[in-house]
Amino acid sequence: MSNIDRRVFLGRSFAAATVLGVGSDSFDLIRQERDEARRGDTVANARRRNRIAVSTYSFWRFKRNVRMPVETCIESAAEMGFDAVEVLHRQMDGDSNAYLQSLKRRALVNGIDLCCLSIHQGFLKPDKAVRQKNIEHTLKCIDLAYKLGIPVMRLNTGTWGTSRSFDELMANRGIERPVAGYTEEDGFKWVIESIERCLPGAEKAGVVLALENHWGLARTPEGLLRIVDSVDSPWLQVLLDTGNFLEDPYDKLDKCAPRTVYVHAKAYFGGGIWYTLELDYPRIAAIMREHHYRGYVSLEFEGNEDYKTAIPKGLAMLRSAFG
Repeated sequence: MSNIDRRVFLGRSFAAATVLGVGSDSFDLIRQERDEARRGDTVANARRRNRIAVSTYSFWRFKRNVRMPVETCIESAAEMGFDAVEVLHRQMDGDSNAYLQSLKRRALVNGIDLCCLSIHQGFLKPDKAVRQKNIEHTLKCIDLAYKLGIPVMRLNTGTWGTSRSFDELMANRGIERPVAGYTEEDGFKWVIESIERCLPGAEKAGVVLALENHWGLARTPEGLLRIVDSVDSPWLQVLLDTGNFLEDPYDKLDKCAPRTVYVHAKAYFGGGIWYTLELDYPRIAAIMREHHYRGYVSLEFEGNEDYKTAIPKGLAMLRSAFG
């Protein structure tokens, strides 16, 4: 009997029991079975939960003497109960085919998806030769993602480079002045043209480029969406980082959600390395559900607590919100 037939049958039985005055024990049993049938229908029709990933960056955080091989990150993520791993390119030990295939095998035997390759490049550069070098790096990394079977690759706009350090950039809330003699309009032109040069390679490889709200011209929703909308390609979408809109994040996340193909979920257990945000993940999950987001949610732990306790806390937090 199908769930629908069973539910109708139990509903009618419940009504008949009421009319005929069936004993309370039978009445309770019919009601219990009717409620179970309804719950079964709810489960059958429920939207599939988001798969929860963790970035290999969460195990490292660029802290001295704690860099962990990607292979170890994959094994640790599996032991902790994650569905997938996002690979930070700078954390890889090489780009030989043998190394790449060994990572794929390690993920397979641990039941882990390799879901995103996160690279560092920047197109916000006045020097055309420097932009070309970054385009070539991006194309090379698209090929790495293809060989790893990874469907999404993170891009940045890059920063102007007028801050003396990343610490200074963070102290200034990600705001940076343009290089002398240039404007943001120049920067948007460079970034859009550079990304467009990478699109044929992305389409050929089947790797979606995901532009993150990661400082530079993508520090605001308006800047991020201006680039994505100008390029206007299914092979460039948004990587939405929950921790990179430092003020009033929820409306900004909502603006970007319709174009989002991947989510970074920040956590700051033990206090943040650069800053700490109190993020309401049930509210964020509700925003993403409203926009029918079904993709990966990747934990980026950026706190000072020991990763061995903090990362499982992050997983539990995201399972609760997005599960």
